Amino acid sequence: MDKLHATKIFESLASGIRLDVFRLLVRHAPTGLVAGEIAAVLELPPNNLSFHLKAMTHAGLINVTQEGRYQRYRAHLTLMQTLIDYLTAECCAADAEACFDTSKASKCCESI
Repeated sequence: MDKLHATKIFESLASGIRLDVFRLLVRHAPTGLVAGEIAAVLELPPNNLSFHLKAMTHAGLINVTQEGRYQRYRAHLTLMQTLIDYLTAECCAADAEACFDTSKASKCCESI
């Protein structure tokens, strides 16, 4: 991943609604949700949601597949892991023993 791609992802998540959508899709991984289910859970008008889903799809944060007359959205978990790896690639480069275990960090920060 390069800086431009990381920036594009962060820009896409810089909306509270998009962050809520992504976190909801992460909770429903790997099956994902159809747009109507997302709108119902988050209490969003469908036209507002479609704007956000399009932006997130364009950034690569979510994948969409056609299922009959519905579109199923799934969080692109591999991309998010790649972003985390990019952010932590040089963690404590001067002192490797000082680096933290990201699995423990995510648990301690869940309430933030």
